[in-house]
Amino acid sequence: MNIILFEPHEITKPLSRRDERTIHLLKVLRKKTGDSFEAGILGGNRGTARIENIRLDGSLTFSLDLKDEAPPRNPLRMAVGFPRPIQIRRILRDLSNLGILAVDLVGTELGEKSYRDTKLLSDGGARAALIEGAVQARDTQVPLLSAYSSLDEWLAERPWDRSRDKGGFALFRISPLLVAADNERPEGSLANLSAPGQSIVLAVGSERGWSDAEREKLEKAGFLRLSLGDRALRTETACVAAATLALEKIGVLG
Repeated sequence: MNIILFEPHEITKPLSRRDERTIHLLKVLRKKTGDSFEAGILGGNRGTARIENIRLDGSLTFSLDLKDEAPPRNPLRMAVGFPRPIQIRRILRDLSNLGILAVDLVGTELGEKSYRDTKLLSDGGARAALIEGAVQARDTQVPLLSAYSSLDEWLAERPWDRSRDKGGFALFRISPLLVAADNERPEGSLANLSAPGQSIVLAVGSERGWSDAEREKLEKAGFLRLSLGDRALRTETACVAAATLALEKIGVLG
């Protein structure tokens, strides 16, 4: 853990000895009473914490000194065709690690419909993956996560246009560039995109890609279909590669 994150309701309570954060602090980092560590509040500031007391029952109390704001969000929203549940955790962790604004899981025509029934979205597994990515990046914020049953629903709702969406592109004065990754029938290459200072909405299909009907719908909605190369990629590989390329084209990696 590169930073210890607390939910707002946890800051006045001791950490139990079974909490993974306690185990990490005492067993891995070998912290003792009086020692400090990097800490933050989910959705809030970051800074340092101090272990005030390690109780006889193994729990610990702490104090916080959080004066630094969270890192700025990178202006990228990603839609991902529902992957296998085991991949969802890794994809959410890695995209959160990259500091993007939002992740939309979207049902696609060529994607396996049973993947949409995953319990990760309701049992806390998805949120835990997002937090894991933020912890690695020393961040206190996680991407906004949403799910849509189909590409039609996502395109109709256009979540990047919502003024009420705190993680959306209504925070930006310019309209986002709309891009769909497509290695089968691309109009160009994502590597050749020039978008300094832009915000981007980036759609990545399922491992089987987009259907022809979905390509037409994306085009009508204003999406550029750009290639990641001539190789068929796993969904998680495509997501990280596409996100990294997009962030480089925006200019936030320099």
